[in-house]
Amino acid sequence: MPRAVYVLALGIFAMVTSEFVVAGLMPQMAAGLDVTVPQIGYLITAFALAMAFGGPFLTVTVMRLPQRQALMVLFGVFLVGNVLAATATTYAVMLLARVVTGTASQAFFGVSLSICAQLARPEERGRATSVALNGLMLGTLLGLPLSTLMGEHLGWRAAFWAITVLTVAAALCTLAGVPRLGRAEDGGGFGKELAAFRRPGLWLALVTSTFIIGATFSAFSYFNPILTEVTGFGSGAVPVLLIAYGAATVIGNHVVGRLADRYALNVLAAGLALNLLFLTGFALLAHLALPAVVFMLGIGLVGVTMNPAMVTRVQRIANARPLVNSVHASFITLGVGIGSSLGGVGVTHFGLRAPLWLGAGLAALGVLSLLPELAARRRAPEPTSPERELVSPQRAR
Repeated sequence: MPRAVYVLALGIFAMVTSEFVVAGLMPQMAAGLDVTVPQIGYLITAFALAMAFGGPFLTVTVMRLPQRQALMVLFGVFLVGNVLAATATTYAVMLLARVVTGTASQAFFGVSLSICAQLARPEERGRATSVALNGLMLGTLLGLPLSTLMGEHLGWRAAFWAITVLTVAAALCTLAGVPRLGRAEDGGGFGKELAAFRRPGLWLALVTSTFIIGATFSAFSYFNPILTEVTGFGSGAVPVLLIAYGAATVIGNHVVGRLADRYALNVLAAGLALNLLFLTGFALLAHLALPAVVFMLGIGLVGVTMNPAMVTRVQRIANARPLVNSVHASFITLGVGIGSSLGGVGVTHFGLRAPLWLGAGLAALGVLSLLPELAARRRAPEPTSPERELVSPQRAR
């Protein structure tokens, strides 16, 4: 695996840690900015909305640049937003900072996954994607608890400053470890990027990704209250259980990455079916400690870990260019919003098991969305990417 793929994972880790940091620092930030905890929660929503709607537009803006230079520009935009967050004295400034960092993060994902596809051999793109996305999994496993711990002992601003330092280190590693590549638009320009979205199969694949992530986050967003109020764990046990969940995502991501190149569609079908089973089991047996933990870890193994297979499927149907990757990430972010928001509505009206049943329903819809392509596979082999290589390593200059 090219060294540059691991370097890109470091950049993704920094940005994912910034995405999640607010969730662990809500009381301190609410006190520091003189607002309520629910208002701090809106900062998470703002970040997600900026990713979903602002990221693709910023991606189009940097497509005219050589790709490593585009990454450095995105690092710069992200740093501006993160420093703004670390120094914010009002809620309005913090809200602006979250919009800036969210937009930059989404564009960074799109360009990074495109570079991964260029540097890896066509038959190893899924594995390369999983290595880069380890930054996402490690952000959940390590970034969130470490930044929370730092915020509790040194203040919430210290957590944002630490992310700033990490981002600078990732940018320097990118300069040293990512080769010079041509512009993303050199393969056909913006028009060719847009042409990919004329394929109905691409939209179906994007919807499947939304269902997969929505199913997972409808449950994940409410693990804490479910484990304490339904299962009966003490509050001190929840961080340990969430770390175990994060470890399960790292393991699942590695396994899916190994399988995605050859069996992307089958992996998605199996993952959705298993997630449906785990979510249903959790909903039925959430009051029992051992089954609850087993099903929670199962969700970790087959939930967000489907990302490498999702990315591989989308790239084969369309292409591996930045705009397709960025729009795909927008649909994934949409899944986060749908799962967490509808889960909240379910809790309000039906209790804490409702998000688990909602997740099972979304997983079932995900399985149904795969049926047309699974049926087509019986008549023809899985489609290959229209562009086997965007820019080969040999053309890197």
